[in-house]
Amino acid sequence: MIEQLTAAELAAWLADDKREAPQLLDVREGWEFERCAIPGSTLMPMGSVPGRSEELDPERPLVCICHHGGRSMQVAMFLAQRGFTRVSNLSGGVHAWALQVDPQMPTY
Repeated sequence: MIEQLTAAELAAWLADDKREAPQLLDVREGWEFERCAIPGSTLMPMGSVPGRSEELDPERPLVCICHHGGRSMQVAMFLAQRGFTRVSNLSGGVHAWALQVDPQMPTY
């Protein structure tokens, strides 16, 4: 089962120096990423993940991110099926992040 993180939980994790920093994998399209992104995120559009998953470290925690959490959940399940054991999904995506964590972030 894929862990679901709220925006507030992810923000707390990122602020906690005692926890290993997660890889932030943004699976939206380039134009969406240009509009708004969580700082430190890596863009890897959903369709490119099967061919690029070797760029990710399967030993580090990984948080999948999209607009509302649907596409990222699909990618999280795909990666889990391929041996990634520390995969989480950002529930509500960047939209929730903008509403709950960073009200200055543009929404769409």
